[in-house]
Amino acid sequence: MSLHAAEEAGLGAIPSLPYVKRALLENVLRHCDGHTVTAEHARSLVAGESAACVPFFPERILMQDASGIPLLADIITLQERAVERGLGATSISPRLRMDLVVDHALEVDVAGDLGAASLNLAHEYNRHGDRYRFLRWAESRFPTLRVVPPGIGICHQLNLESLANVVSVGTDNQRRLARLDSVVGTDSHTTMINALSVTGWGVGGIEATAAVLGQPLMIPVPEVVGVKLTGKPNPCVLASDIALTLVSLLRTHGVVQRIVEFHGPALTRLSVPDRATIANMAPEYGATMAYFPPDERTIDYLVATGRPESTVSLVRAYLGAQGLLHAPGRASARYDETLELDLATVEPTISGPFRPDQKLSVNQLAQDYPEASVPAENETRLRHGDVVIAAITSCTNTSNPRAMAAAGVLARNAAARGLRSAPWTKTSLTLGSSWTAEMLQSRGLQTALDELGFHVAGFGCGTCMGNSGPLDPDVTAEIRERNLSVAAVLSGNRNFPGRIHPDVALAYLASPPFVVAMAIAGRTTVDLTKEPLAVNVAGVPVYLDEIWPSEREIDDVVAAAECCPSGRGRLLPLTTTEWANLPHPSTTSFDWDDEAGSIRRPPFADPKLTRPDRDGDIHGARPLLLLGNGVTTDHISPVARIDVNSAAGQWLTSRGVAPNALGSYSSRRLNHDVMVRGGFANPKLLNRLTPECQGGWTAVMPHGTILPIYEAATTYAKLGVPTVVVAGYSYGVGSARDWAAKVTRLLGVQAVIARSFERIHRTNLVAMGVLPIECPDLSPFDLDGSEIFDITGLVGELGVHAAVRVTVSGATTGVRQLDARVRIDTAAEADWLRVGGLIAHMLVAPGSGPT
Repeated sequence: MSLHAAEEAGLGAIPSLPYVKRALLENVLRHCDGHTVTAEHARSLVAGESAACVPFFPERILMQDASGIPLLADIITLQERAVERGLGATSISPRLRMDLVVDHALEVDVAGDLGAASLNLAHEYNRHGDRYRFLRWAESRFPTLRVVPPGIGICHQLNLESLANVVSVGTDNQRRLARLDSVVGTDSHTTMINALSVTGWGVGGIEATAAVLGQPLMIPVPEVVGVKLTGKPNPCVLASDIALTLVSLLRTHGVVQRIVEFHGPALTRLSVPDRATIANMAPEYGATMAYFPPDERTIDYLVATGRPESTVSLVRAYLGAQGLLHAPGRASARYDETLELDLATVEPTISGPFRPDQKLSVNQLAQDYPEASVPAENETRLRHGDVVIAAITSCTNTSNPRAMAAAGVLARNAAARGLRSAPWTKTSLTLGSSWTAEMLQSRGLQTALDELGFHVAGFGCGTCMGNSGPLDPDVTAEIRERNLSVAAVLSGNRNFPGRIHPDVALAYLASPPFVVAMAIAGRTTVDLTKEPLAVNVAGVPVYLDEIWPSEREIDDVVAAAECCPSGRGRLLPLTTTEWANLPHPSTTSFDWDDEAGSIRRPPFADPKLTRPDRDGDIHGARPLLLLGNGVTTDHISPVARIDVNSAAGQWLTSRGVAPNALGSYSSRRLNHDVMVRGGFANPKLLNRLTPECQGGWTAVMPHGTILPIYEAATTYAKLGVPTVVVAGYSYGVGSARDWAAKVTRLLGVQAVIARSFERIHRTNLVAMGVLPIECPDLSPFDLDGSEIFDITGLVGELGVHAAVRVTVSGATTGVRQLDARVRIDTAAEADWLRVGGLIAHMLVAPGSGPT
């Protein structure tokens, strides 16, 4: 696996490769067995043959609870099916280390209270006791599984601070060998670990299951876009401002299915936490990874976070021996394309109100929603554009020391000037790990944040993933009665419509100190570059620049925290007494819940779903949905609380579940009957077949009968009419949510026809046996829903990027024949489709390749 030896053997000019390609090459060389992994794979990677694919074997799997629990259940059912087929349970056995962090269940029920964190954690255990008992049972079942319980932090931050090693040690033929750490995660923001120079990215839960069982991930040889960083950031600019600027720049440029690698003279100005904020948002700009080469900053971070001295020494020695330790002044790598960002041009940035790439400067925010300037009938009433949620939240920012110090200092300065948060604004602080909480507490800044209502509400994702909890009842009533477009401001990474709260139309992403500022302002309609932030208790106007923290104030807080006895330099504990004492089953097999429960046996290994869903060409298909551009996985399979009037809510209540116990789609991912009824049920989804009804409804053609989507799918199935989903560009953007593909298959959809696909969801569709058909010339906006679709060219075995013909016949839109391709991107994916999907393939070939 020596890169130097490979170069001397004639593999090519390895030192001129981007660092991330060298890391991938090390993985290929290490697993080269002449069968699953060959020398040709290594040559293709070095030569940059974009049409080729290479196998990748991650060292470990990172999961959060929402996607990790279904993954574990799928493994269990695969084992059961293997036994039924006479393969033996050991043929389906986890081969990789699995870390599952429970972070997605925290809901901000209580905020603005000193006891908020403990109360919210108690509520969480009450809500999710059955899920947590399943996890405790799974821990005893799978030796390679470690579960980090609720109340510890967010998986990506803990991965950065504790779980990742950069270089690990393994045993091969009784030899102990050093090797690069690598990870794939069931959450798209797994890319945060790229800040620590660890190769890692998000995959769907189905693909992660295959990796756990020993199958390689077959990845197309990636193009690497080098982003050269120059200049020095202005004192008022934080890492979140740089990240949001890059989201706009790179999403506009186009880096989907490409890797971004950062280089240039300004690289050393960014600490690992700053790099982590930038790498975390790689899914928002579309990149597979956002890689920072290892350098002295990497080593410093390992020391600061308490990695053992032996680990740090090994990392330095191995990176040096492999020529992977980057140093300033070295010649640039050979990139497929190069962009440049002068950090001196970055300004304080907000993004929104509907997408992370909608970049705004501070003064543009007030102009973003013209209706917001309409005066209220009286000053105590809400107005359009008022901020009803201000949340410091998310792995993106809450464990960045400088960003959080800035928020605390601004709060202290504001409190000293007599400012308070607006009374209609729900304020909360949910953290990625305990280190930041200790820093804020030790420097007296948490007291200032408490004065403004930013009490710690828990350690987990919280508001960022939509678990913002209830608003004040009076605020909710006024929003609904007057149909107000109100706003949330959060330090998160996503702001898709309806994601943060169903009653909040607008959502803006911003740095933690700006979140505090907007809580004080209480409205998005103020131009903070010219107008006062607010008037204090003495009637004196206070401007934002008067209380914005100076660079020295931030530096003083961070430096003091690094030096204090309870600061960095130690690994965080990753368990709790409450978790260890949680009662759980001790049986060999798990006793699945009844049909209304939360832990039901998943059906995806059953015979019906482990065979191809089609036989040849598709004729006479009707569109189940006709969608636009930028459809997110949250549109397809939402995580929000289940509405009692929704199809899923009515199904549960009809089976005796109380309306206040419906839970969320996220918590019921192991109940396929609930999830399939939640398919495409996001209330913000715009289906062009039913423009008068948002979310969860569609029209059954040719008569146009409007039904819930699940009922419509069932109706088509009874009639023997195949269905497709039609959409525009960037279909499946957002979370690595395999359930978005699972519900598509359960609804009987045979193909999704879109102008382009986002990476992870495209893979998930193939893994579930659904055809992703890319048809750039078919605009959904040219269709009226009367069309019938014929897809020909599907007879026989489909290969990579197989060409097909899509014929669209409409009553009023005429007949069009369009060239398209099936987005099968690797030969392995073709194998999956041949047998009905990846789960079916795992029953045929549970594990392959080197261990």
